[in-house]
Amino acid sequence: MPKKTTLPLTPQQQVHLALSSELVLSARAWRKTADSALTGFGLSSAAALPLLLIGRRGNDGVRQVTLAHELGIEGPSLVRLLDQLCMQQLARRDDDPADGRAKIVSLTENGVRLAGKLEAHLAQLRASLLEAFSDDELQIALRVIRSFSSAVGASSVS
Repeated sequence: MPKKTTLPLTPQQQVHLALSSELVLSARAWRKTADSALTGFGLSSAAALPLLLIGRRGNDGVRQVTLAHELGIEGPSLVRLLDQLCMQQLARRDDDPADGRAKIVSLTENGVRLAGKLEAHLAQLRASLLEAFSDDELQIALRVIRSFSSAVGASSVS
């Protein structure tokens, strides 16, 4: 049997380890649950998140490079997803009037409708998963998660 290589943890270190581990596991579980919930909408789970993020920006759209950063993916990976959304007539790319080298991504009318359906479906899912928690508990959890994200330098994507 291999010997344990970690040092004994203090109670505070045990809480830190448990919290950071639970954040990772919870994020994975949420992603899997949300992906499953969105399968009936005719969109890959990989394409659903950019569609939602663009939709949350409203009619002004978002620069392609900004969207890639918010998604935590490289530009070429985003281009493939945007190609898929554009082929399905859910999104479009236009030249940025402020910088012709950049592209602004926005939703078409079909994209706006689908994003609305996805948002409504996810809102119901979130409500059912979080109904056991009080508003105060949710605010505290959100504050802790945002502080943790800030401490590790992560961007905030809702």
